[in-house]
Amino acid sequence: MNLLQVAGIYRHDNGADTLKGIGFTQRAGQKLAIMGESGAGKSTLLKIIAGLVQPTAGEVLFENERVPGPHEKLIPGHTAIAYLSQHFELRNNYRVEEILSYANQLPAEEAAIVLEVCRIDHLLQRKTDQLSGGEKQRIALARLLISSPRLLLLDEPFSNLDWPHTKLLKSVINDIGERLSITCLLVSHDPHDILPWADELIIVKDGMMVQQGSPEYIYRSPVNEYAGSLLGDYCLLSAADAALLTGTAEQTGKRLFVRPEQLIITPGKERALEGKVGKLAFAGNTYEIDVLLPRYAIKIKAAAPRVSKGDTIYIALLPGSPWYL
Repeated sequence: MNLLQVAGIYRHDNGADTLKGIGFTQRAGQKLAIMGESGAGKSTLLKIIAGLVQPTAGEVLFENERVPGPHEKLIPGHTAIAYLSQHFELRNNYRVEEILSYANQLPAEEAAIVLEVCRIDHLLQRKTDQLSGGEKQRIALARLLISSPRLLLLDEPFSNLDWPHTKLLKSVINDIGERLSITCLLVSHDPHDILPWADELIIVKDGMMVQQGSPEYIYRSPVNEYAGSLLGDYCLLSAADAALLTGTAEQTGKRLFVRPEQLIITPGKERALEGKVGKLAFAGNTYEIDVLLPRYAIKIKAAAPRVSKGDTIYIALLPGSPWYL
């Protein structure tokens, strides 16, 4: 069942269209993510879905009922849709339990589960000006959840957090879906936030949808270079080099799109490109290696490379379906 239907959304601001015909659906329980560069219209789209910004054209249906915009409703917003802004705000000099009690619409037992899911049980007696940024964000999230929403919109929720708080918040968001049965729609610019989490991914650019599909499909088979670039490092090999690596005829005018982990160092020259090692960078569980080819450079990843800067090496392509752009 479709929980959310977004149809033909346009938004005109300051003489320009910031959204241009956006449309998609989201099923109940489906983890949907939206990615795009800064200024692509992601936040505006979320606010329109939440009923906080008026679309110029198009409509949003939630549970088959139209979501009115702020021009049509005295108090903007939909009671079953919660929106967590990048710039969440909590009243200063209030205890956490006071902040939450004002918004609570749940029985005590269910409210206690929300506090547990958000990992804030131990913060109830603290005042809001005694909290870290990560703690404040989890409290702002709990304040939304105890209003009993059925759809949660998360606008760049990890953008202002360090790694430990990011890891904790990711765990919280997983539990929101699994333990509270609240459907989540998340906007982020970081592939590490999206790839392990989302069931479906939408790529937007300049207010338009560029591609929609599973994160794995878009990661391996982007519709264009822009979509591919959002999900991590990549290489575009010339048509001639692609033909050499794949052992197939050259596809005129098309380049081979590969991720660094799809390329390996090989001892032989057959179906391989010759290059020189440029920069080596330690990246945790792998090394990132810049390989200088005669006409351009590519990047590969290797677990424990036994090479040094300036070495001549041969690069081969791992088996799989090649993807051309």
